Amino acid sequence: MILVVNAGSTSLKLSLVDEGGTSQEIDSLAEAGTDVAAVAHRIVHGGTRFREPVVIDAEVTAALGELAELAPLHNRHGVEGINEAMSALPHIPHVAVFDTAFHWTMPDEASTYALPARWRDDWGIRRFGFHGLSVAWAAEQVQVPRLVVCHLGGGSSVTAVRDGRSVDTTMGYSPLEGVPMATRSGSIDAEIVLHLLRTRKLGLDEIEHALEFESGLLGVSGESGRVEELERSSSPDAELALRMFTHRVAASVAAMAASLDGLDALVFTAGIGEGSASVRRDVCRRLDFLGVKLDEDANAAAVPDVDANVPGAAVRIVVLHAREDVVAARAAQNLLS
Repeated sequence: MILVVNAGSTSLKLSLVDEGGTSQEIDSLAEAGTDVAAVAHRIVHGGTRFREPVVIDAEVTAALGELAELAPLHNRHGVEGINEAMSALPHIPHVAVFDTAFHWTMPDEASTYALPARWRDDWGIRRFGFHGLSVAWAAEQVQVPRLVVCHLGGGSSVTAVRDGRSVDTTMGYSPLEGVPMATRSGSIDAEIVLHLLRTRKLGLDEIEHALEFESGLLGVSGESGRVEELERSSSPDAELALRMFTHRVAASVAAMAASLDGLDALVFTAGIGEGSASVRRDVCRRLDFLGVKLDEDANAAAVPDVDANVPGAAVRIVVLHAREDVVAARAAQNLLS
C-alpha cells in the first residue's frame, strides 16, 4: 500500500493506493494505518535538477524549498506535506514525484523562450510544463497518436501529447503561464509588470500576490474563482469571466493541435473539466473546425469516465477522472522495487 500526499494549489488530498491501482481517500495521516510501505509526494516543480522520482532526504527537502518561489501556490505546501508525513511516518521511505518530469520530452522549439542565451543557459530559464501526473494518466487511458488534454481546475493547463509523450503545453517556467485560472492571471504581456513597477511603484510582492491570488476568474468576475459559483451568478462580469476562460482554453486546444499536426482525441479532466458541462460545451463549440463534435445530451449527463462526442465524429471527446494518485504511487513503487 502506498500513501499518496497531493498538495495542490487549492486542496490537500491523501489517498491509499494498492498494487492494483484501487485508491481510497483518507482525511488525515493518522488514518494511514500500518500497511503503508511508502509515501509518494506529488511535487509540482522539479526545476532542472529533478527529472525523475527521488527518495526524499534532507538535501532533497532543502532543494525543494529553494524551488518554492517558482511555484508559490504549490511547492511550499508540498514541503509542508513532506515534513508532516515524515514526522508521522518516519520509518518508511518517502518519494517525491514531479509534475514537471512528464514534460522533459518537449522538443527544443516548445521548451525554449526567445530570451538571451545567458538567461537560458546560465540561469535555467526554460518552459517546464506542469500537471504531468494528470496528463500521463490521460495519455495512458486514451491511447491515440494525437491527444490534447485539458486539465481544468484551480490551476488549468492544456497539453499536446503525441504517442504518449508531451510535445507542448501552456504552462511554462512556472504554473502562472498559460490560460487564466481560478485566481491566477495566466499569460500576460510582460510589459504590464514593468509598467506597474515603473509608474505605480508597486512592490514585487504586491504584484506577485495580485497575479497569483487576485486575478484569473476571480479578478475578472469580482466575485469568485470557482466556476460553479460563476455559473449560478447573473452578473455580466461573471459571464465575461466564463467566456474569457473558454475562449482561452479553446484557443490553446487549437494551438496544441497545431503542435500535433491534427487532433484525434480531446480529454477534459480535473475539477472543472470533469464537473462543468457548460465549460466543455463552450470550449467544444469553438473547435468545430477541428472536427470536434460534442453530443449535447451525453455531455450534460457525463460522469467520468465517459465519451461525449457525437458517434462517428473524427475527434473523440473524453471526460476523464484525474488519477494523479495512481501515477504517483506507481512511480514510487517502481523506484523502490
